[in-house]
Amino acid sequence: MNQPLINNPSNPVLRSVITGAIASAVASSTINMRKVKNEEITTKEAVKDTLKRTSQGAIATGAAVATADYLSQKGGFFKAMTTISIGMAGIYALEVLDDKLNKPSEEECCEEATLIAKEQ
Repeated sequence: MNQPLINNPSNPVLRSVITGAIASAVASSTINMRKVKNEEITTKEAVKDTLKRTSQGAIATGAAVATADYLSQKGGFFKAMTTISIGMAGIYALEVLDDKLNKPSEEECCEEATLIAKEQ
């Protein structure tokens, strides 16, 4: 019971999730840092994008390792396909959530349309 969770050799998928998150965080934060420096995006946008990409990298890496593990087992094909499908669904869910959180509300759109109509 006192075995560490991350360094437990019997849990390579968890270690891969963490590795994927770290690798994705390094890559996306470096790219977003350059974009902020070039004033292409704001710091807030960079942080949000980095968090999203980090989460997606963790999901993708964990799903890939688990899928490979299942494929190496006899009769593990359906487990592998289920695992990769769940990983894809998780990444897609993050994209949909990001779109919904960044989409302006209908009230804001209506207010902007009203202001534009008044100006004309």
